Amino acid sequence: MSANQIALVTGANKGLGFETSRQLAIKGIKIVMGARNIDKGKSASKKLKDQGFDVECIELDVTNSSHIKEVKQYFEKHYGKLDILVNNAGMVHPEEPLFANSAGTVSPVALRKIFDVNLFGQVELTQALLPLLRKSDAGRIVNVSSILGSLTIQSDQKSDYSQVKPFSYDASKAALNQFTIHLAALLKDTPIKVNSAHPGWVKTDLGTDMAPMGVEEGAKTAVRLATLNQDGPTGKFFHFNDEIPW
Repeated sequence: MSANQIALVTGANKGLGFETSRQLAIKGIKIVMGARNIDKGKSASKKLKDQGFDVECIELDVTNSSHIKEVKQYFEKHYGKLDILVNNAGMVHPEEPLFANSAGTVSPVALRKIFDVNLFGQVELTQALLPLLRKSDAGRIVNVSSILGSLTIQSDQKSDYSQVKPFSYDASKAALNQFTIHLAALLKDTPIKVNSAHPGWVKTDLGTDMAPMGVEEGAKTAVRLATLNQDGPTGKFFHFNDEIPW
């Protein structure tokens, strides 16, 4: 990886996004923390600045095309490139119980909302920033997915996750994984690497306090994939160093 790197982490004002920003900043990478709520983003970035890290924040709701346009213009004006994009922003809809199968009950409104955040916004942002990533010597794109998006694991009745079937969330992450595969294929002859990360079941607003992992462990997979060497993998799905089947 080259020096003077710049990274954008979405959903960075709390949870995994905040911790991913912190761990990348420890490595000397300049971090732009994308936050839907700019006040919360400024508060989060101040915490890292106070620890001596080179960070700033920018208003970014991934479902807002105007925000995406402004973010692209910001990077063009101030940096002229982007080295790392961590598509971390995501949500679970409150009408879907985690330990239930909602395929027969999830509403069209919930389904569209989840896909807007977990897929469509990620694709639109990535497409907008791709010209800037192409200017990097070692561009890295990390799509923060979930093992619940693995069709192999979801279809295995013996899997530990066989009873965890919030349909809209799982389907959106499966689609995000497909985006990883397609984007990696598109960029196979470039220095850019694209991978999906399963952070694990982490104690966040999304993961709840029931989760067994803390954010420090949960962020490690995305950080590793964001800082891969030139001989690292692309178009793959990982939890820590372990590859997950699609």
